[in-house]
Amino acid sequence: MDSSVGPFTLDDVRRALRHRPPSLLPEPLPRRASVAIVLHEAASGVEALFIRRAVRAEDPWSGQVAFPGGRAEPGESRLETAVRETVEEVGLDLAAAAETLGALDEIQAIGRSRPMGLSIQPWVFGLRGRPDPLRTSSEVASVHWLRLAELVDPSRVVPYRYVYQGTVVDLPSVRAESLVIWGLSYRMLQSFADVVKGAADPAPRRKGA
Repeated sequence: MDSSVGPFTLDDVRRALRHRPPSLLPEPLPRRASVAIVLHEAASGVEALFIRRAVRAEDPWSGQVAFPGGRAEPGESRLETAVRETVEEVGLDLAAAAETLGALDEIQAIGRSRPMGLSIQPWVFGLRGRPDPLRTSSEVASVHWLRLAELVDPSRVVPYRYVYQGTVVDLPSVRAESLVIWGLSYRMLQSFADVVKGAADPAPRRKGA
């Protein structure tokens, strides 16, 4: 993450996304997915909902920290996928309980060090309050509310050593509580920080003010 966002509010996020059309990949990929970046404003600042995925052999992101989300069903819009998957994974109905703030840029998924024929688009939602407890599915090991200003602080970026089939590579990551956020989730955090930074920057003071 190139530069600090600093403290920000849901109004900052709303303003940053309001008139910003998300970019799409140059060529459509065979499969599509969406995730939900679910925010609420706590006394200590804006928090985001993360899940730790259950350990499953068939899941290329098994056990990783992620945003709620999954693959689109036939005929679904990207927004509809994010809403449905969040209901299925954590029991939270965003259509009823949240404001849709906007979408981030589409990215290509990478699983187990390989590009996949799957595109992912994050959708950002604002909640009126923090819903506890959440009802998790078998695909989710745990849920966590984390303070976003800390996660997008560049001073908190540390290497994550990823080993796959004998290949070792150090990837950027951030740590919060006992969680390590890296890979796709880290890329989405970076995209979010880049978008929100301009709206959260204090306006320049007028000369003589």
